Amino acid sequence: MRIAIQIVLVALILVFSYLLYESIQGPIRFKAEQRVRYDLGIERLKQIRTAQVIYKAENGKYTGSFDTLIHFIKEGKMKVVRMEIDPNDTIDFSRGVAKDTLLVSIKDSLFKDINVDSLRYIPVTGGDIEMASSEIITASQVMIPVFEARIPNDILLEGLDRQLIINFNYEREQTVKYAGLQVGSIIEANNNAGNWE
Repeated sequence: MRIAIQIVLVALILVFSYLLYESIQGPIRFKAEQRVRYDLGIERLKQIRTAQVIYKAENGKYTGSFDTLIHFIKEGKMKVVRMEIDPNDTIDFSRGVAKDTLLVSIKDSLFKDINVDSLRYIPVTGGDIEMASSEIITASQVMIPVFEARIPNDILLEGLDRQLIINFNYEREQTVKYAGLQVGSIIEANNNAGNWE
């Protein structure tokens, strides 16, 4: 009987030791994976921002459609001004004389090593990125085009510990007002800033 009690106690000690270990390691693993996924999400949103800025430069507005944006990247061209530096100007090399305006492929110049078709998908989990465009009136009564792209934590962090996602969402809502990653805004002019910046 005494041996049976000792075996049970050893088993309980092992179980509680494992639970204690997991209570410490679980959040550490979550934070590491969250950081990896956030880095991938931020990179994707930066690519979308770059594409949107070029789209607006060529079309005067942003687009809320990934189909339109992807087609624009694949088929579109952008103007690039070739500058020639004055060799006699030894003070300011940033000044130059415009020589030519060239049209270059957007895909081949800025998105060369990027699978443009995956631009609409959230990294790792494959969910859809939310994107919208609009126009807003600024405080100085000027109408300006705006866009936003969002990746909700619930999709970006899918498959990780649910309670840790809930806790992280609460923290993000308190600090940046959105439980996820976002670039731009359709309710205020924010110069296409990301909420990670």
